[in-house]
Amino acid sequence: MDQVGRYVADAVLGIDTLWGGDVMCPSGTGRFIADSWFSDEPLPAAYTTPTAARVRETGGVGGKTVDRAAVETYLKEVDLPAAITGIRKEAETIGGLRGHYLAGLADCLTTMWDLAMEILGKGPAVPYVRCVESSTGRPPEPSKPEAKHDRVAELLNRAGYPTSHNGGLLGAVDSWRRERVTPMGSVRALGAAVIAYFDNLSAANVIPHLPKELAAVPRANIEFLPIKDAWFSGSMNYLGRARNADGSPKYEASYEINASLQISFPEFQQLVSHEVVPGHVTTFAYLQNLYVRGMAGFEATVLTMNTRAATLFEGLANNAILMAHGVTEVDQLPDEDMQIGVLLALLQDDAKNQSSYLTWGEGKPQAEIAKILRNDFLVSEERADKLSGAWGQHPLLGRMYLPAYRAGTEKVAALRRSFPPERVLPAIYGCYGMVDINTVEEALRTA
Repeated sequence: MDQVGRYVADAVLGIDTLWGGDVMCPSGTGRFIADSWFSDEPLPAAYTTPTAARVRETGGVGGKTVDRAAVETYLKEVDLPAAITGIRKEAETIGGLRGHYLAGLADCLTTMWDLAMEILGKGPAVPYVRCVESSTGRPPEPSKPEAKHDRVAELLNRAGYPTSHNGGLLGAVDSWRRERVTPMGSVRALGAAVIAYFDNLSAANVIPHLPKELAAVPRANIEFLPIKDAWFSGSMNYLGRARNADGSPKYEASYEINASLQISFPEFQQLVSHEVVPGHVTTFAYLQNLYVRGMAGFEATVLTMNTRAATLFEGLANNAILMAHGVTEVDQLPDEDMQIGVLLALLQDDAKNQSSYLTWGEGKPQAEIAKILRNDFLVSEERADKLSGAWGQHPLLGRMYLPAYRAGTEKVAALRRSFPPERVLPAIYGCYGMVDINTVEEALRTA
Protein backbone atom coordinates (compact mmCIF):
# COMPACT_ATOMS: atom_id res chain seq x y z
CA MET A 1 0.00 0.00 0.00
CA ASP A 2 1.40 3.40 -0.95
CA GLN A 3 1.23 6.54 1.19
CA VAL A 4 -2.08 7.81 -0.13
CA GLY A 5 -3.55 4.35 0.49
CA ARG A 6 -2.40 4.43 4.10
CA TYR A 7 -3.99 7.83 4.59
CA VAL A 8 -7.25 6.65 3.01
CA ALA A 9 -7.30 3.47 5.08
CA ASP A 10 -6.78 5.28 8.37
CA ALA A 11 -9.13 8.15 7.58
CA VAL A 12 -12.04 6.07 6.28
CA LEU A 13 -11.86 3.27 8.85
CA GLY A 14 -11.13 5.82 11.56
CA ILE A 15 -14.23 7.88 10.77
CA ASP A 16 -16.18 4.62 10.43
CA THR A 17 -15.01 3.46 13.86
CA LEU A 18 -15.69 6.87 15.41
CA TRP A 19 -19.30 6.57 14.27
CA GLY A 20 -19.58 2.96 15.50
CA GLY A 21 -19.10 1.08 12.24
CA ASP A 22 -17.30 -2.23 11.68
CA VAL A 23 -16.37 -2.82 8.06
CA MET A 24 -15.35 -6.42 8.81
CA CYS A 25 -18.82 -7.31 10.10
CA PRO A 26 -20.65 -9.35 7.44
CA SER A 27 -24.01 -7.85 8.48
CA GLY A 28 -25.49 -4.43 7.95
CA THR A 29 -26.38 -4.40 11.64
CA GLY A 30 -22.67 -3.86 12.35
CA ARG A 31 -21.54 -1.89 9.32
CA PHE A 32 -21.98 1.83 8.94
CA ILE A 33 -19.89 4.31 6.95
CA ALA A 34 -17.28 2.08 5.33
CA ASP A 35 -19.04 -0.14 2.78
CA SER A 36 -16.17 -2.43 1.82
CA TRP A 37 -12.69 -3.74 2.55
CA PHE A 38 -11.67 -6.19 -0.16
CA SER A 39 -8.04 -5.29 -0.92
CA ASP A 40 -6.27 -8.08 1.08
CA GLU A 41 -4.18 -5.32 2.64
CA PRO A 42 -3.67 -5.51 6.44
CA LEU A 43 -6.18 -3.49 8.42
CA PRO A 44 -4.80 -0.10 9.53
CA ALA A 45 -4.15 1.12 13.06
CA ALA A 46 -7.42 3.05 12.94
CA TYR A 47 -9.20 -0.32 13.01
CA THR A 48 -6.82 -2.44 15.11
CA THR A 49 -5.73 -0.05 17.89
CA PRO A 50 -6.85 -1.41 21.28
CA THR A 51 -9.64 1.06 21.98
CA ALA A 52 -11.23 0.75 18.52
CA ALA A 53 -13.17 -2.38 19.44
CA ARG A 54 -14.70 -0.66 22.47
CA VAL A 55 -15.75 2.35 20.39
CA ARG A 56 -17.37 0.07 17.81
CA GLU A 57 -19.07 -2.00 20.49
CA THR A 58 -20.73 1.04 22.06
CA GLY A 59 -21.84 2.64 18.78
CA GLY A 60 -19.28 5.45 18.73
CA VAL A 61 -20.55 9.02 18.73
CA GLY A 62 -23.80 7.82 17.13
CA GLY A 63 -24.61 5.43 19.98
CA LYS A 64 -27.49 5.90 22.39
CA THR A 65 -24.97 6.41 25.18
CA VAL A 66 -21.56 7.68 24.04
CA ASP A 67 -18.62 6.10 25.89
CA ARG A 68 -16.71 9.36 26.05
CA ALA A 69 -13.69 7.84 27.79
CA ALA A 70 -13.29 5.25 25.04
CA VAL A 71 -13.78 7.86 22.29
CA GLU A 72 -11.25 10.24 23.85
CA THR A 73 -8.68 7.46 24.20
CA TYR A 74 -9.29 6.37 20.63
CA LEU A 75 -8.76 9.88 19.31
CA LYS A 76 -5.41 10.01 21.12
CA GLU A 77 -4.37 6.70 19.58
CA VAL A 78 -5.36 7.61 16.01
CA ASP A 79 -4.80 11.07 14.51
CA LEU A 80 -7.74 11.26 12.13
CA PRO A 81 -7.31 14.95 11.17
CA ALA A 82 -3.74 14.16 10.13
CA ALA A 83 -4.91 11.26 7.96
CA ILE A 84 -7.54 13.43 6.27
CA THR A 85 -5.01 16.21 5.74
CA GLY A 86 -2.68 13.60 4.25
CA ILE A 87 -5.32 12.64 1.68
CA ARG A 88 -5.77 16.27 0.76
CA LYS A 89 -2.03 16.87 0.30
CA GLU A 90 -1.60 13.69 -1.75
CA ALA A 91 -4.54 14.75 -3.89
CA GLU A 92 -2.80 18.03 -4.73
CA THR A 93 0.36 16.15 -5.70
CA ILE A 94 -1.45 13.53 -7.79
CA GLY A 95 -3.74 15.99 -9.57
CA GLY A 96 -6.00 15.10 -12.46
CA LEU A 97 -9.11 12.94 -12.13
CA ARG A 98 -7.77 10.83 -9.26
CA GLY A 99 -6.55 13.87 -7.37
CA HIS A 100 -9.91 15.58 -7.71
CA TYR A 101 -11.69 12.43 -6.47
CA LEU A 102 -9.40 12.20 -3.44
CA ALA A 103 -9.88 15.89 -2.64
CA GLY A 104 -13.64 15.39 -2.66
CA LEU A 105 -13.28 12.37 -0.38
CA ALA A 106 -11.22 14.46 2.05
CA ASP A 107 -13.90 17.16 2.07
CA CYS A 108 -16.62 14.64 2.94
CA LEU A 109 -14.51 12.99 5.66
CA THR A 110 -13.81 16.42 7.16
CA THR A 111 -17.53 17.11 7.36
CA MET A 112 -18.14 13.74 9.04
CA TRP A 113 -15.35 14.53 11.51
CA ASP A 114 -16.84 17.94 12.28
CA LEU A 115 -20.28 16.36 12.82
CA ALA A 116 -18.70 13.96 15.32
CA MET A 117 -17.03 16.89 17.12
CA GLU A 118 -20.40 18.66 17.23
CA ILE A 119 -21.95 15.67 19.00
CA LEU A 120 -19.06 15.51 21.46
CA GLY A 121 -19.43 19.21 22.22
CA LYS A 122 -15.94 19.90 20.90
CA GLY A 123 -16.93 21.94 17.87
CA PRO A 124 -19.70 24.19 16.53
CA ALA A 125 -22.87 22.94 14.89
CA VAL A 126 -22.22 22.03 11.27
CA PRO A 127 -24.51 23.98 8.90
CA TYR A 128 -27.03 21.81 7.07
CA VAL A 129 -26.11 23.42 3.77
CA ARG A 130 -22.49 22.35 4.18
CA CYS A 131 -23.51 18.75 4.97
CA VAL A 132 -25.61 18.40 1.82
CA GLU A 133 -23.11 20.15 -0.44
CA SER A 134 -20.30 17.94 0.88
CA SER A 135 -22.04 14.70 -0.05
CA THR A 136 -24.07 15.67 -3.12
CA GLY A 137 -22.17 18.54 -4.70
CA ARG A 138 -25.20 20.83 -4.62
CA PRO A 139 -27.17 22.78 -1.99
CA PRO A 140 -30.26 21.35 -0.28
CA GLU A 141 -33.68 21.85 -1.80
CA PRO A 142 -37.12 20.36 -1.25
CA SER A 143 -38.31 17.48 -3.41
CA LYS A 144 -40.79 18.07 -6.20
CA PRO A 145 -43.03 14.99 -6.44
CA GLU A 146 -45.83 16.45 -8.54
CA ALA A 147 -44.90 15.01 -11.96
CA LYS A 148 -44.39 11.49 -10.55
CA HIS A 149 -47.60 11.90 -8.54
CA ASP A 150 -49.60 12.70 -11.64
CA ARG A 151 -48.10 9.85 -13.66
CA VAL A 152 -48.77 7.30 -10.89
CA ALA A 153 -52.40 8.48 -10.73
CA GLU A 154 -52.76 8.15 -14.49
CA LEU A 155 -51.33 4.61 -14.51
CA LEU A 156 -53.38 3.49 -11.50
CA ASN A 157 -56.62 4.75 -13.03
CA ARG A 158 -55.78 2.89 -16.22
CA ALA A 159 -55.04 -0.27 -14.24
CA GLY A 160 -58.42 -0.23 -12.51
CA TYR A 161 -57.52 1.53 -9.25
CA PRO A 162 -59.55 4.76 -9.43
CA THR A 163 -58.05 7.64 -7.51
CA SER A 164 -61.45 9.36 -7.29
CA HIS A 165 -62.76 6.88 -4.70
CA ASN A 166 -62.50 7.30 -0.93
CA GLY A 167 -58.87 7.37 0.04
CA GLY A 168 -57.85 9.15 -3.15
CA LEU A 169 -54.47 8.47 -4.69
CA LEU A 170 -52.95 7.09 -1.49
CA GLY A 171 -55.82 4.65 -1.10
CA ALA A 172 -55.41 3.52 -4.70
CA VAL A 173 -51.67 2.98 -4.16
CA ASP A 174 -52.32 0.97 -0.99
CA SER A 175 -54.84 -1.23 -2.84
CA TRP A 176 -52.41 -1.74 -5.70
CA ARG A 177 -49.64 -2.69 -3.25
CA ARG A 178 -51.84 -5.12 -1.29
CA GLU A 179 -52.65 -7.10 -4.42
CA ARG A 180 -48.98 -7.36 -5.40
CA VAL A 181 -47.31 -7.82 -2.03
CA THR A 182 -43.94 -9.58 -2.00
CA PRO A 183 -43.93 -12.61 0.35
CA MET A 184 -40.90 -12.13 2.58
CA GLY A 185 -40.98 -15.81 3.55
CA SER A 186 -40.03 -16.68 -0.04
CA VAL A 187 -37.57 -13.83 -0.57
CA ARG A 188 -34.57 -16.09 -1.27
CA ALA A 189 -36.25 -17.95 -4.13
CA LEU A 190 -37.99 -14.83 -5.41
CA GLY A 191 -34.77 -12.85 -5.22
CA ALA A 192 -32.87 -15.49 -7.19
CA ALA A 193 -35.45 -15.43 -9.97
CA VAL A 194 -35.49 -11.63 -10.25
CA ILE A 195 -31.68 -11.46 -10.12
CA ALA A 196 -31.47 -13.92 -13.03
CA TYR A 197 -33.97 -11.80 -14.98
CA PHE A 198 -31.94 -8.61 -14.56
CA ASP A 199 -28.62 -10.34 -15.08
CA ASN A 200 -29.82 -11.55 -18.48
CA LEU A 201 -31.10 -8.08 -19.37
CA SER A 202 -27.77 -6.58 -18.30
CA ALA A 203 -25.88 -9.03 -20.48
CA ALA A 204 -27.89 -7.75 -23.45
CA ASN A 205 -28.06 -4.02 -22.72
CA VAL A 206 -25.17 -3.08 -20.40
CA ILE A 207 -22.22 -5.41 -20.96
CA PRO A 208 -21.81 -4.66 -24.70
CA HIS A 209 -21.03 -1.01 -23.82
CA LEU A 210 -18.28 -1.83 -21.29
CA PRO A 211 -14.66 -2.97 -21.68
CA LYS A 212 -14.55 -6.63 -22.69
CA GLU A 213 -12.53 -7.56 -19.59
CA LEU A 214 -15.59 -6.93 -17.39
CA ALA A 215 -17.79 -9.44 -19.22
CA ALA A 216 -16.42 -12.36 -17.19
CA VAL A 217 -16.83 -10.65 -13.80
CA PRO A 218 -19.72 -12.12 -11.76
CA ARG A 219 -22.31 -9.34 -11.59
CA ALA A 220 -24.61 -10.81 -8.95
CA ASN A 221 -22.90 -13.24 -6.57
CA ILE A 222 -25.29 -12.46 -3.72
CA GLU A 223 -27.53 -14.17 -1.21
CA PHE A 224 -30.81 -12.67 0.03
CA LEU A 225 -31.31 -12.92 3.80
CA PRO A 226 -34.47 -11.83 5.63
CA ILE A 227 -33.70 -10.08 8.93
CA LYS A 228 -36.16 -9.16 11.68
CA ASP A 229 -36.56 -5.82 13.43
CA ALA A 230 -33.83 -4.01 11.48
CA TRP A 231 -33.80 -0.21 11.50
CA PHE A 232 -33.12 -0.30 7.75
CA SER A 233 -35.29 -1.58 4.89
CA GLY A 234 -32.36 -3.51 3.50
CA SER A 235 -28.59 -3.64 3.57
CA MET A 236 -26.33 -4.66 0.70
CA ASN A 237 -23.14 -5.98 2.29
CA TYR A 238 -20.38 -6.27 -0.28
CA LEU A 239 -17.77 -8.63 1.16
CA GLY A 240 -15.40 -9.40 -1.71
CA ARG A 241 -12.91 -11.31 0.47
CA ALA A 242 -13.54 -14.86 -0.77
CA ARG A 243 -11.02 -16.16 -3.28
CA ASN A 244 -10.93 -18.87 -5.93
CA ALA A 245 -8.15 -21.45 -5.99
CA ASP A 246 -6.13 -19.20 -8.31
CA GLY A 247 -6.44 -16.27 -5.91
CA SER A 248 -8.97 -14.34 -7.97
CA PRO A 249 -11.96 -12.77 -6.19
CA LYS A 250 -15.37 -14.39 -6.01
CA TYR A 251 -17.02 -10.94 -5.78
CA GLU A 252 -19.49 -12.13 -3.15
CA ALA A 253 -22.10 -10.10 -1.26
CA SER A 254 -25.23 -10.54 0.83
CA TYR A 255 -28.46 -8.58 0.96
CA GLU A 256 -30.31 -8.42 4.26
CA ILE A 257 -33.94 -7.42 3.76
CA ASN A 258 -36.21 -6.28 6.57
CA ALA A 259 -38.76 -9.05 7.13
CA SER A 260 -41.42 -6.43 7.96
CA LEU A 261 -40.89 -4.48 4.73
CA GLN A 262 -44.15 -3.74 2.91
CA ILE A 263 -43.24 -3.85 -0.77
CA SER A 264 -45.04 -4.79 -3.96
CA PHE A 265 -43.47 -7.12 -6.49
CA PRO A 266 -42.85 -4.32 -9.05
CA GLU A 267 -41.12 -2.30 -6.32
CA PHE A 268 -39.15 -5.43 -5.41
CA GLN A 269 -38.00 -5.67 -9.03
CA GLN A 270 -36.68 -2.11 -8.81
CA LEU A 271 -34.99 -2.93 -5.50
CA VAL A 272 -33.16 -5.92 -7.00
CA SER A 273 -31.96 -3.92 -9.99
CA HIS A 274 -30.84 -1.18 -7.56
CA GLU A 275 -29.09 -3.34 -4.98
CA VAL A 276 -27.77 -6.15 -7.17
CA VAL A 277 -27.59 -6.11 -10.95
CA PRO A 278 -26.75 -3.85 -12.70
CA GLY A 279 -26.72 -1.69 -9.54
CA HIS A 280 -24.63 -1.83 -6.36
CA VAL A 281 -23.26 -5.38 -6.39
CA THR A 282 -22.28 -5.05 -10.04
CA THR A 283 -20.66 -1.65 -9.38
CA PHE A 284 -18.60 -2.97 -6.45
CA ALA A 285 -17.58 -6.10 -8.36
CA TYR A 286 -16.38 -4.03 -11.32
CA LEU A 287 -14.39 -1.74 -9.03
CA GLN A 288 -12.81 -4.74 -7.33
CA ASN A 289 -11.87 -6.16 -10.72
CA LEU A 290 -10.42 -2.82 -11.84
CA TYR A 291 -8.35 -2.67 -8.65
CA VAL A 292 -7.07 -6.23 -9.09
CA ARG A 293 -6.02 -5.40 -12.65
CA GLY A 294 -4.24 -2.23 -11.52
CA MET A 295 -6.79 0.06 -13.17
CA ALA A 296 -8.01 1.69 -9.93
CA GLY A 297 -6.27 2.95 -6.81
CA PHE A 298 -6.66 1.68 -3.27
CA GLU A 299 -9.46 4.17 -2.60
CA ALA A 300 -11.70 2.07 -4.85
CA THR A 301 -11.53 -0.78 -2.31
CA VAL A 302 -12.80 1.06 0.77
CA LEU A 303 -15.98 2.68 -0.48
CA THR A 304 -17.73 5.05 1.86
CA MET A 305 -21.23 6.32 2.60
CA ASN A 306 -21.96 10.05 2.91
CA THR A 307 -19.57 10.87 0.08
CA ARG A 308 -19.89 12.16 -3.47
CA ALA A 309 -18.99 8.69 -4.73
CA ALA A 310 -21.88 7.23 -2.75
CA THR A 311 -24.20 9.80 -4.34
CA LEU A 312 -23.06 8.64 -7.78
CA PHE A 313 -23.55 4.99 -6.80
CA GLU A 314 -27.10 5.65 -5.57
CA GLY A 315 -27.84 7.49 -8.80
CA LEU A 316 -26.46 4.62 -10.88
CA ALA A 317 -28.48 2.11 -8.84
CA ASN A 318 -31.72 4.07 -9.22
CA ASN A 319 -31.18 4.20 -12.97
CA ALA A 320 -30.17 0.53 -13.09
CA ILE A 321 -33.60 -0.79 -14.05
CA LEU A 322 -33.63 1.59 -17.05
CA MET A 323 -30.06 0.61 -17.96
CA ALA A 324 -30.97 -3.07 -17.85
CA HIS A 325 -33.83 -2.50 -20.30
CA GLY A 326 -31.73 -0.24 -22.52
CA VAL A 327 -34.00 2.81 -22.06
CA THR A 328 -33.62 6.27 -20.51
CA GLU A 329 -37.17 7.03 -19.33
CA VAL A 330 -39.58 5.28 -16.97
CA ASP A 331 -42.42 5.40 -19.50
CA GLN A 332 -40.24 3.40 -21.91
CA LEU A 333 -40.26 0.35 -19.63
CA PRO A 334 -42.17 -2.55 -21.19
CA ASP A 335 -44.80 -3.03 -18.47
CA GLU A 336 -47.01 -0.40 -16.83
CA ASP A 337 -47.03 -2.25 -13.50
CA MET A 338 -43.25 -2.01 -13.54
CA GLN A 339 -43.52 1.70 -14.35
CA ILE A 340 -45.72 2.21 -11.27
CA GLY A 341 -43.24 0.31 -9.12
CA VAL A 342 -40.31 2.38 -10.34
CA LEU A 343 -42.17 5.66 -9.86
CA LEU A 344 -43.12 4.67 -6.30
CA ALA A 345 -39.50 3.74 -5.59
CA LEU A 346 -38.33 7.10 -6.94
CA LEU A 347 -40.97 8.87 -4.85
CA GLN A 348 -39.58 7.05 -1.83
CA ASP A 349 -36.16 8.51 -2.59
CA ASP A 350 -37.74 11.92 -3.04
CA ALA A 351 -39.22 11.29 0.42
CA LYS A 352 -35.76 10.61 1.82
CA ASN A 353 -34.60 13.99 0.59
CA GLN A 354 -37.75 15.66 1.90
CA SER A 355 -37.32 14.05 5.31
CA SER A 356 -33.80 15.45 5.48
CA TYR A 357 -34.88 18.90 4.30
CA LEU A 358 -37.82 19.17 6.70
CA THR A 359 -35.93 17.74 9.67
CA TRP A 360 -32.65 19.64 9.38
CA GLY A 361 -33.55 22.53 7.10
CA GLU A 362 -36.88 23.51 8.62
CA GLY A 363 -36.90 21.80 12.02
CA LYS A 364 -40.33 20.19 11.66
CA PRO A 365 -41.40 17.45 14.14
CA GLN A 366 -41.28 13.78 13.19
CA ALA A 367 -45.04 13.20 13.32
CA GLU A 368 -45.69 16.02 10.85
CA ILE A 369 -42.91 14.81 8.54
CA ALA A 370 -44.17 11.21 8.60
CA LYS A 371 -47.63 12.43 7.55
CA ILE A 372 -46.16 14.47 4.70
CA LEU A 373 -44.08 11.53 3.46
CA ARG A 374 -47.10 9.23 3.55
CA ASN A 375 -49.52 11.58 1.79
CA ASP A 376 -47.27 13.48 -0.61
CA PHE A 377 -44.76 10.75 -1.49
CA LEU A 378 -47.06 7.70 -1.25
CA VAL A 379 -44.73 5.65 0.93
CA SER A 380 -46.02 2.90 3.21
CA GLU A 381 -46.64 3.59 6.89
CA GLU A 382 -43.55 1.55 7.77
CA ARG A 383 -41.36 3.62 5.43
CA ALA A 384 -42.85 6.93 6.60
CA ASP A 385 -42.01 6.04 10.19
CA LYS A 386 -38.42 4.96 9.52
CA LEU A 387 -37.57 7.74 7.07
CA SER A 388 -38.86 10.44 9.41
CA GLY A 389 -37.42 8.75 12.48
CA ALA A 390 -34.36 6.47 12.58
CA TRP A 391 -33.05 7.75 9.24
CA GLY A 392 -34.20 11.34 9.12
CA GLN A 393 -33.23 12.25 12.67
CA HIS A 394 -29.83 10.57 12.58
CA PRO A 395 -27.22 13.35 12.97
CA LEU A 396 -25.11 12.02 10.10
CA LEU A 397 -27.36 10.03 7.76
CA GLY A 398 -30.18 12.54 8.02
CA ARG A 399 -27.94 15.44 7.02
CA MET A 400 -25.57 13.82 4.52
CA TYR A 401 -26.99 10.58 3.10
CA LEU A 402 -30.73 10.97 2.65
CA PRO A 403 -30.33 13.77 0.05
CA ALA A 404 -27.86 11.62 -1.94
CA TYR A 405 -30.47 9.36 -3.55
CA ARG A 406 -32.44 12.08 -5.31
CA ALA A 407 -29.36 14.12 -6.25
CA GLY A 408 -27.55 11.11 -7.70
CA THR A 409 -30.59 9.84 -9.57
CA GLU A 410 -31.19 13.13 -11.32
CA LYS A 411 -27.52 13.55 -12.29
CA VAL A 412 -27.09 10.03 -13.70
CA ALA A 413 -30.39 10.30 -15.58
CA ALA A 414 -29.24 13.58 -17.16
CA LEU A 415 -25.90 12.07 -18.16
CA ARG A 416 -27.60 9.07 -19.74
CA ARG A 417 -29.78 11.40 -21.80
CA SER A 418 -26.77 13.44 -22.90
CA PHE A 419 -24.19 10.76 -23.74
CA PRO A 420 -24.43 7.48 -25.65
CA PRO A 421 -24.22 4.31 -23.51
CA GLU A 422 -20.78 3.36 -24.84
CA ARG A 423 -19.43 6.55 -23.22
CA VAL A 424 -21.54 7.09 -20.13
CA LEU A 425 -21.70 3.52 -18.80
CA PRO A 426 -17.91 3.03 -18.60
CA ALA A 427 -17.63 6.42 -16.90
CA ILE A 428 -20.15 5.78 -14.13
CA TYR A 429 -18.74 2.30 -13.45
CA GLY A 430 -15.25 3.75 -12.98
CA CYS A 431 -13.61 2.37 -16.12
CA TYR A 432 -11.98 5.74 -16.90
CA GLY A 433 -10.86 6.14 -13.29
CA MET A 434 -12.58 6.30 -9.92
CA VAL A 435 -15.22 9.04 -10.06
CA ASP A 436 -17.86 10.70 -7.92
CA ILE A 437 -20.95 12.80 -8.59
CA ASN A 438 -18.75 15.87 -9.26
CA THR A 439 -15.88 14.32 -11.22
CA VAL A 440 -17.84 11.97 -13.49
CA GLU A 441 -18.29 14.73 -16.06
CA GLU A 442 -14.54 15.33 -16.03
CA ALA A 443 -14.06 11.64 -16.87
CA LEU A 444 -16.52 11.94 -19.74
CA ARG A 445 -14.77 15.01 -21.13
CA THR A 446 -11.33 13.41 -21.09
CA ALA A 447 -12.26 9.85 -22.10
